[in-house]
Amino acid sequence: MLRYFVLFFCSCTLLLTFSCTQEKVNDETPKSEIAMESDFESPPAAAVKASEFQEHGYTRIDNYYWLKEKENPEVINYLEAENSYAETVLASTKDLQNKIFEELKGRIKEEDTSVPTLRNGYYYYSRTEEGKQYSIYCRKKGSLEAEEEILIDGNKMIEGHDAFIFGGYSISPDNKIMAYAFNHNGSYVEYTIKFKNLETGEDYPDVIEAGSNFEWANDNQTLFYGMYNEALRPFQIYRHKLEASGKDALVYEEKDDKFNLGIYKSKTDDYLFLYSGSFTTTEIQYLPADHPDGQFQVFAPREKDVEYSVSHHKDKFIIRYKDPDHKNSKIMEAPLTGFSDKSSWKEVVAHDPEVLIQNVDVFADFLVYSVRTNGLEEIRYMNFKDGSQESVSFPEPVYTIGYRGAPEYDSKKVRYAYWSLNRPQTTYEYDLSTADATILKVQEIPSGFNPDDYVVERTWATAKDGVKVPMAVLYKKGLQKDGNNPSHLYSYGSYGSSTDPYFRSSVFSLVDRGFVYAIAQIRGGSELGEEWYEQGKLLNKKNTFTDFIACAEHLVKEKYTNPDMLTASGGSAGGLLMGAVSNMRPDLFEVIVSRVPFVDVINTMLDESLPLTTQEWEQWGNPNEKEYYDYIMSYSPYDNIEAKDYPHMLVTAGLNDSQVRYHEPAKYVAKMRELKTDDNIVVLKTNMESGHGGASGRFDRLKETAFSYAFILDRLGLKDVENKEI
Repeated sequence: MLRYFVLFFCSCTLLLTFSCTQEKVNDETPKSEIAMESDFESPPAAAVKASEFQEHGYTRIDNYYWLKEKENPEVINYLEAENSYAETVLASTKDLQNKIFEELKGRIKEEDTSVPTLRNGYYYYSRTEEGKQYSIYCRKKGSLEAEEEILIDGNKMIEGHDAFIFGGYSISPDNKIMAYAFNHNGSYVEYTIKFKNLETGEDYPDVIEAGSNFEWANDNQTLFYGMYNEALRPFQIYRHKLEASGKDALVYEEKDDKFNLGIYKSKTDDYLFLYSGSFTTTEIQYLPADHPDGQFQVFAPREKDVEYSVSHHKDKFIIRYKDPDHKNSKIMEAPLTGFSDKSSWKEVVAHDPEVLIQNVDVFADFLVYSVRTNGLEEIRYMNFKDGSQESVSFPEPVYTIGYRGAPEYDSKKVRYAYWSLNRPQTTYEYDLSTADATILKVQEIPSGFNPDDYVVERTWATAKDGVKVPMAVLYKKGLQKDGNNPSHLYSYGSYGSSTDPYFRSSVFSLVDRGFVYAIAQIRGGSELGEEWYEQGKLLNKKNTFTDFIACAEHLVKEKYTNPDMLTASGGSAGGLLMGAVSNMRPDLFEVIVSRVPFVDVINTMLDESLPLTTQEWEQWGNPNEKEYYDYIMSYSPYDNIEAKDYPHMLVTAGLNDSQVRYHEPAKYVAKMRELKTDDNIVVLKTNMESGHGGASGRFDRLKETAFSYAFILDRLGLKDVENKEI
């Protein structure tokens, strides 16, 4: 999960254009040749309107608190002025932006089709068409040679709107009705649910304004769906009867505001499971899918710091179980009756302090589970008939897999994606009975790509407390480690979300220009297990920041780069990371890119009306308690900006962002400009149509990436460096 300004403005005129005529990427551009803040007319200035706050006996002043007033015309004018300033500052890079955009576009296959998946007699897949921004979702009955049936065409649904976010679809058990979710405001939380008659192609009159979590019961008429409260917390599950009059029935309401509520269906289609969970505790309720009017029953009552998930097998229930003594989880089985008594549960896969069990998938004959060990993922499986256990092997020292599974309960084959920093995604089908892997699809790079042109390394940085932090490094063959290479360091480091070394086609617009690209697998993620995650949260959160700094220092020490050529980026909670390390070690980085950054931590964590706040106390701590208030205040990026030199910065926001409200990055930039003592550029770019994920169209997203890369190259004085052999 992720966290979620009329002012005076002069038309900014570029006073100095910079032309880089370097012959080699490794040459250092004199600072005097790079345009600074003083080379442009003044950026927009947010009016100072002091708001005073008192907590735990402290008084603090927030001069930019008013920027959260989204309906205030001054705020909108300010954001638009900032966007104009950003375009002016980057005006000299327009050709570069276009060039990078074409490079990025050249690496994606515009006309493409996903691997079809068989579900209940139909093959489901999505495809894209040349020149079109959105996916088309389709199915074929019984055979891949059958006539195509288009379910959703995002290119038609965007017509007349500035944004389109597709929230997914669910087909009724009889294959005749599709429930689907979408919105046109760019939010990844609030959706409209409609119902399409797949025999006539017409929509039913039923419309639900809710979330995107919904499941069919087996009667083909009942849909269970989740509802959000004013803070955008999923807290209710409703039962909707298609074309029925009257209000939908409230099935369950989660009263504890630290818990989110959701619903899912077993692979057997026999049960609906109602999931209620915080970051540390879960509770599951169940209902036979043939009896949608029945009452959900608790599978196992919630216990503090106990997390579990339930999957149904025709002969038993399979449970992934975690408690304080089994932090990396173990797998249990329970009988179909009497399972409320935990003494009836039996261990299937034991807990291993070195191996994190991530996901469990249950089939008629096999139990499949994905794990993470030593920073890398594996797929393991057990044969229910004889209890034998096997694992899927992978050939490289640094890689990423994405387990895809299979929707059919009787399937003996599962799918997974495999890729690494220099190897595009390959989709495999793996036969659990024979241990044979078959390639179904290899990601095509239309502009051409040779993995052997690049080097991938696994290296370890030493953190402030002596802990070894894993890193993945990518660069082009022939690069000399002389300390003069431009470099880009990326990470996230929160919520237990691991930053894996998967293939990112976009980064080659940097790597092919001589960059070293590195991923820091810092604490706060789960790369090295649950303990790795816990060492980067709550009162240990600063480990996330010092780990990242250690990784940056490691790149310098090992002569990959130097601070004048080192850039970094992160988004959302990774933007918090960027803000924290900018305050702690601004001398270590030349350029920082913060995408929708969660930087106003103390204000957000004190505002219980905002989305996600109260449940996030289990991640960051409750600042209503002095110990946590003091700790958060010691690193909160917005509150720790000082009068000193900072790197060049590009900060992005989304006006309709429900996870990190636009005013956080806006306030951050305003205060940064007020206090910083250097002439480096600070740019705020707000997407006025979309939310947390940025632009909704695939080509528009590429343009945003091209803008970011152009900023980096321009600030390093490398905007005229071409993709070429080193």
